Amino acid sequence: MIFLYAPIAVLIFYSFNKGKSTVWKGFSLKWYEQLFKDDNIMNALGNTIIIAVLASFFATILGTAAAIGINNFKGKKRVLIQNASNIPIISPDIVMGVSLMLLFTFLGVMFNFEMGFVTVLISHICFCVPFVVLNVMPRIRRMDSSIYDAALDLGCNQWQAFYKVVIHELMPGIFSGLLMSFTYSLDDFIITYFTRGAKFQNLSIEIYSMTHRRISPKINALSALLFLAVLIIMIIINLRERHEEKVKAQKT
Repeated sequence: MIFLYAPIAVLIFYSFNKGKSTVWKGFSLKWYEQLFKDDNIMNALGNTIIIAVLASFFATILGTAAAIGINNFKGKKRVLIQNASNIPIISPDIVMGVSLMLLFTFLGVMFNFEMGFVTVLISHICFCVPFVVLNVMPRIRRMDSSIYDAALDLGCNQWQAFYKVVIHELMPGIFSGLLMSFTYSLDDFIITYFTRGAKFQNLSIEIYSMTHRRISPKINALSALLFLAVLIIMIIINLRERHEEKVKAQKT
């Protein structure tokens, strides 16, 4: 735990340092002020969040539909399709990044378009979908298939039974897949690097471009804010799960 969180603690500590070096020069919020005044970083952060939100949203829809479809297959066909859906998870990111770059380059020549926001979004959806499938499939296997038929017998049409019963039962897995997709999209560098084109910049690319020169302490401030945002989200999720467990315990 110390090796995991000590570097983050040091990073947050020096985000309040008045000086640029690792020598403590006094407490200051100037790097946070300069961070919000830096148009390049703010634009890159905005692009990163937009891509992560859209990619996780569409990947969750496609991944949930794919998991339900895979579950409807039987025998070797289901095993084959499920193993094929896991290939993007276990294959190196650079393989997927280069292959997508070649695909978009070929399509760009055929249909005369340049790589940018759309190609990055499609790439992120592609590598996020398997993570949603991975989270939803166990929930489908544990779900009693008869509850869908029971909902139809009790007056629901097919859409109502699917939405109110099936989706409700799968919601924990869907939500986990959504969060995992958002996190992986937010964190991705390699695939984005190969599919972004010349004009699109996200946060990881912007930080990488700073490595050619001295990295500004503004990145410390940005990293501290991102860590705080993730920490708040995790606390909210844990509190929500505990509340649901208490409600279920009271009902039983």
